[in-house]
Amino acid sequence: MSEQAFQVNKQGVGTMTPAEQRSIFWRSFTIQGSWSFDKMMAYGCMYALEKPLRRIYSSDDDFYAALERHTETFNITPHVSPFVLSLAVAMEEEAAKNPDFDVKAINNLKVGLMGPLSGIGDSFFWGTFRVICAGIGIGLASTGNMMGSILYFLLYTAIHFATKILAGKLGYQLGTQFLEKSEEAHLMERLSYGASILGMTVIGAMIATMVSLSTSLTFTLGGTETTLQSIFDQIFPNLLPLAATFICVWLLNKNVKTIYIILGIFVLSVLGCMLGIF
Repeated sequence: MSEQAFQVNKQGVGTMTPAEQRSIFWRSFTIQGSWSFDKMMAYGCMYALEKPLRRIYSSDDDFYAALERHTETFNITPHVSPFVLSLAVAMEEEAAKNPDFDVKAINNLKVGLMGPLSGIGDSFFWGTFRVICAGIGIGLASTGNMMGSILYFLLYTAIHFATKILAGKLGYQLGTQFLEKSEEAHLMERLSYGASILGMTVIGAMIATMVSLSTSLTFTLGGTETTLQSIFDQIFPNLLPLAATFICVWLLNKNVKTIYIILGIFVLSVLGCMLGIF
């Protein structure tokens, strides 16, 4: 590697190359290849960012630290993932140039954006484009025309590809422009703070909608049979799902393996149902 190329890598200077853009595009199709219940798409996200991160950080220690940074829990509609991935590249470039840059802002922004973008992506792709393209294909297939299935595949794939290409370019362009302006106006601290609040809000909403836990215990009070769950709901709706989530987080912080937590949940659920607790 030439001295000039080494300086570019070391300082994170320059724009993302077409090869790196293509790498993010193609690797974004594999982000669900290592999907897990605790990290979701995190490892696929890390894999998609590998080439740009290698350019930005010539030091192995910095490079591996950046890779590890992108193993935090992440989940998004795959079709719009290049927007967040390219935005993360722009922020990593800024982090490499600016020693005062708070790298926590990168994951805060990713978590903050994954909820709103997934809401848009799910609505358009799973609920709109797929239905429209399938309707066109089924219309032909119902007449015995084999082009029905082919047309469905081509239409939906064309929309999918176009969205990923545009999302990748737009994410990097907006990220670069914003970071340049924020550096002048010292907006990065406020961005990090706002993104962390948004991220916590998204996680809180996920707990309320994705974690299901209730008790079927009943007792008699003043001659009236009352369910314990109804009291919980009056005091603090979704209290049990929140408590279960906090317990799992506490166990993870104690370095308890995820598989043990999953098995523990399975055993407690079976016993709870057998004993009439859940």
